[in-house]
This record gives sequence, C-alpha cells and structure tokens, in this order.
Amino acid sequence: MSAFWPAEAEEEARPKKRAPWGVIALVLLTGLALIRNGSGEFDVGPPQPAGAAAADSRVPGATVVPSAEPLPYSMPDRVRIPAIQVDAPVMPVGLDAEGWVDAPPPEDPNLAGWFTGAVTPGEKGTAVVVGHVDNAQGPAVFYGLGAMKKGNRVEIQRKDGRTAVFEVYGIEVFAKNAFPGNRVYSSKGTAELRVITCGGGFSQQNGYDGNVVAFARLAEVR
Repeated sequence: MSAFWPAEAEEEARPKKRAPWGVIALVLLTGLALIRNGSGEFDVGPPQPAGAAAADSRVPGATVVPSAEPLPYSMPDRVRIPAIQVDAPVMPVGLDAEGWVDAPPPEDPNLAGWFTGAVTPGEKGTAVVVGHVDNAQGPAVFYGLGAMKKGNRVEIQRKDGRTAVFEVYGIEVFAKNAFPGNRVYSSKGTAELRVITCGGGFSQQNGYDGNVVAFARLAEVR
C-alpha cells in the first residue's frame, strides 16, 4: 500500500526514469489492484460507457479537442470532475510488491491515485489517475466514471498552484484480458490524461472483469 509522500519532498521526488508502457500494459492485462478490491456488492452496478462515447481511433484527428501548451512537472493535489460530482485528494501510487499498479487505501472511498511511473498531469505525455469504483461500504470515488460523456471536463489541481483542465474525448470499458495498452497509453505529442477504474461484469471469484478508461486532453490551464 502506497503512503503519502512528505510535502517537503514534492519537487525533489520526480521519477528519474519513466516506467516502460509495455510493462504497465502487462500489469493492467493481469488486473489493477483496484479490480481485486472492488466489492460489487450492490443491487445496481456502476454505470458503463455508452458505445457513442468511445474514442474514435480509426480516423486520425476525428475527435478534435483543443490542446493547451504542456506544463512543467508538478505533482497533483486534487481531482475534480463536475459531471459526476467528484472532488477528491490525490496521492501518489506506484507498483506494489507483487508488481501491480497500486491503488489508494480502499477504506477511504474519496481518494484517487496518480501513477508515479508516468508524467504528472499537464506535462507532455500521458498521465494516469486511478481510483476505486466501490468498497465494502458502497460507491467510491470513480463509481460514476462510466457515465461520463465526450466534452466533460476533468480538473487536476497541482502542487504548483495551477489547475490543468482536461477535456474528455472518449470513455470506454476494456476486458482485463485484452487491455489495449498501446492505445490507452500512447503519447500523441500533447498533454493527455487517462482516468481508470473497475468496470464490466462482476463475479465473486474474480471481481470486475474490465477497466473503465476516460481519455482526455489538456484543454485549459488556470
């Protein structure tokens, strides 16, 4: 389980080497820690993305999202998604002892994690934010992620005082045994963001069988 980093070490703690996306794709193929912790013990499951919300990867430039100039490194502090009423602190998470992408403590339903093996939100490249869909008590921070639509905004408040505002251009659910790592994480030469939680079907034996992924691009800086 990852711990919060000391505030005084924020800027000095920048990773010296990014994790290769091929490794991360393999981790997600096996399943995120938050998949293992999802409870699914509710009468109505979390919303799933509509087909019309998928990012169109077949035609280059088919989805045009304004792109703001990338920002320098600065760790994220909070994530806000007005469309699904998310307003949560963000903690850094890495890989756990078993090689999984770690997740925030499941006991806190309103907590997201920034994956330290990627860029910080707002930098050029693809930043990754994860969070639980539920826990034993009920819905968690990204329970409503599958209900998002193209054009919704994700606001990341950073430690440097600036807010990186991303516009969603796709929201999809992928089976964990066929997770398209290259498509999800590939850099498009701009500042991108992926927000990931559990999704798809659920079984008591295996938990959730997929991941919901929101694709977003930096559109504004405040």
